[in-house]
Amino acid sequence: MKFATLVLEDGTVLEGQAFGAETDAVFELVFNTSMTGYQEILTDPSYRGQGVLFTVSHIGNVGINTEDDESAHPQVSAAVIRALSPVVSNWRSALSLSDWLAQHGVPGIGGVDTRWLTRKLRDGGTQKAALSTKGTSAESLLKMAREWSGLDGRDMVKEVTCEETYHWSDDAGSKWVERSDNSKLDNRRSNNEYRIIAYDFGVKENILRHLSSYGANVTVVPADTSAEEVLALNPDGIFLSNGPGDPAGLPYAVEAVEKLIESNVPMFGICLGHQLIGRALGADTYRLKFGHHGGNHPVQHLPSGEVLITAQNHNYCVTAGDLNKDEVEITYKSLNDDSLEGIRMKKKPVFSVQFHPESAPGPHDAHDIFGEFFNMIGGK
Repeated sequence: MKFATLVLEDGTVLEGQAFGAETDAVFELVFNTSMTGYQEILTDPSYRGQGVLFTVSHIGNVGINTEDDESAHPQVSAAVIRALSPVVSNWRSALSLSDWLAQHGVPGIGGVDTRWLTRKLRDGGTQKAALSTKGTSAESLLKMAREWSGLDGRDMVKEVTCEETYHWSDDAGSKWVERSDNSKLDNRRSNNEYRIIAYDFGVKENILRHLSSYGANVTVVPADTSAEEVLALNPDGIFLSNGPGDPAGLPYAVEAVEKLIESNVPMFGICLGHQLIGRALGADTYRLKFGHHGGNHPVQHLPSGEVLITAQNHNYCVTAGDLNKDEVEITYKSLNDDSLEGIRMKKKPVFSVQFHPESAPGPHDAHDIFGEFFNMIGGK
């Protein structure tokens, strides 16, 4: 058995069992409360620069398959878990979690008291951390953690965005919705496809699958694409994706969003895309104490009072009080901390949500928000 050492910037030292790659890593440590879907979590580009502490106690039992990735490879800097399953048992599994992380240079530590560590982060806030699975001393790891610049103000999107524009054609699927008579209604538009331009700030593939499932013709553009270039493609709708890091580090993206808002082309943003819309509308963004990461976050739709259980992954939030109430309606709020979770412009076809309606992993409560986008495009 190989040993691993995890050191937090406050001097806390934790020992455990090493798995994954034999290397050192420095990162921001956050906890995720999802009970399932570790492969989707580990491949989510929004986790770039972060290590994920899983609160669920048993990880790795279903291995890694070739279908559930949200990007081409793991995006996390490290994985911190209570117990790594010694057995992989699933008919779709292609390899073990440890072998997969090792292939991609990502270290992991098991045997950690994750309940204690989660409470520490919840009470004291997110911390920088360093992990070694190759024997680096605790003193050296502490120095690495304290000297690391962190994520505030940095452009992390440039590390995950696509290099060139491309057309999304993989696994388009079909969006089926239930009717009141219990029959199925196919929502695909086979003869009149909408042209959607999706900004890739670190887009999850299941978002692109959802957009395609409505029959949309989806073109994905790099994060630094100008508003003029996007509008020249004559889009029916513009989508702003999720992504990692601090929205304050993306002035070029905010400038593009400001111009796109003025174009009156319908626009929808998720997570980082929501934050960019908020900043384009004059609001500031701020860092949450320990962020929202998991699949069990309740949000309330304020116009109806309906409560949705949502998946979330963000460290920053739009300051609600900065928004002009004559121009912007607040549509969703978090029932955990009352933070802003959704907005809609009153006079322009623009709306956004902080949570993840694509459910990768679940829950599925917010799927219909994609339908709202296409209804907006259709003028309904």
